[in-house]
Amino acid sequence: MATLDLSKYLIYRWRYIIGYSLIGLLLAGLLVFVGFFLPGGLSPLEMTSTVRSASLSYTDPASLAIPNLPYYALQSAAFSLLGVSIFTIKLPSLVLALLTAVGFILLLRRWFKPNIAVLTSLIAITTGQFLFIAQHGAPGILYVFWPIVLLLLGTQITRGKKYRFLWKTLFVISAALSLYSPLSIYPLLAIGLATILHPHLRNAVRRLPKTQVAIVLALFVVLLLPLGYSIYINPQLGLTLLGVPAIWPPDFGANAITVLKQYFLFWEPSIGSLMTPVFGLGSAILILLGLYRMVRTRETTRSYLIIIWILCLIPVLLFNPAFTSVTFLPSMLLLAGGLTSLIGYWYRLFPLNPYARIVGLIPIVILVFALSFSGLARYVYGYHYSPNQTTLFSKDLALLPQDTKQLIVSEDEHDFYSAVTKYRKDLSVVSEPSENTFAVTRDARKSFEGYGIDKIITNGLSKDSDRLYIYKKTAT
Repeated sequence: MATLDLSKYLIYRWRYIIGYSLIGLLLAGLLVFVGFFLPGGLSPLEMTSTVRSASLSYTDPASLAIPNLPYYALQSAAFSLLGVSIFTIKLPSLVLALLTAVGFILLLRRWFKPNIAVLTSLIAITTGQFLFIAQHGAPGILYVFWPIVLLLLGTQITRGKKYRFLWKTLFVISAALSLYSPLSIYPLLAIGLATILHPHLRNAVRRLPKTQVAIVLALFVVLLLPLGYSIYINPQLGLTLLGVPAIWPPDFGANAITVLKQYFLFWEPSIGSLMTPVFGLGSAILILLGLYRMVRTRETTRSYLIIIWILCLIPVLLFNPAFTSVTFLPSMLLLAGGLTSLIGYWYRLFPLNPYARIVGLIPIVILVFALSFSGLARYVYGYHYSPNQTTLFSKDLALLPQDTKQLIVSEDEHDFYSAVTKYRKDLSVVSEPSENTFAVTRDARKSFEGYGIDKIITNGLSKDSDRLYIYKKTAT
């Protein structure tokens, strides 16, 4: 019987290039789709993020003493260049999500075989959790971005042959900047503990040139000086960065139940500001399989790091179950491990039969595409058709006419629209009108002497759809 030589086929030789190209096109399309259409509005957290970004002043150190300063600085730069709109509020997250996805693919290629990297990347970018934080104009994307950057640069330091000092410098810069974001200390802690406990990493650190280590450590300290000063003038910032909840002591029992529901209540999915369960049933099974594999291969560097990291994150989730995004990267790495076990088991059954190996891959590929499609379906149908989430995202900013000169808002809306007027010079928030026409938000609607309603601007909701009222001076 003749041996099947797959390397003769062009599509086989180009399979990874084709795969990554398709993933790139899918990623770009998804980011555009979620950036403009789903959910298509602003959550309260995004409005708060806008206010914080607009309040930054480099002449006032107190305004910089806030968590996630790098994100707010990036968002403030976007406002200065492009103005404030729903898209520019989300733009920093979309850019960081693109970089995150690219970094994740590169990390998978360094840690796993190329076929595992392609399949895992496809599942990761189509999960509802990733798509939500990718379009959410708040710093949630940093919970995934920083760990990926740190692991990728750390891998380059230990495995790379060229530009090793450059990788060390970039790693230290990223590590320092990441500490400005809440919970970023935990992946660094996991890396540090794995370096101390695992002999391979310990030896790799010992071989580093002492002069270079001294230089990058000095750079690390310099970059952290503004953070240290910010914690000095605002001690609460330090607790926030550690993930300590504002309400103390937390209800650990209730939090544990909440965490279990968020990850394992598959028969009662819910849609709100957070889509639960966080992962579908199929993905959860692969993650558990990957966890089992990591325990079985716990002597490896990769297993050391992921296990320590998960152990660090369990208390964080018990303190505050809302931080589900911090588990995305370790969960996806476990999923990659689960796929490795699944494919490896099939290959061991037929070590010499290429036809059986190919046929066995067909159901695995179908499984991956099913997981990707179900993830997209959950996100699209959940955030487009669920009646529970429609009131959580406001489209009022997009509905506000561009020629509006004066706007009257409620007390709760004042900070957000004042931030908008900082970058929209022809618009002002007032308490009493002085123009011939002006706009009033739904929550601030009242009678104005000498003015009548000229137009009512609505959205597509069945209830509370009247969002803005345009008043015009009446003839006397």
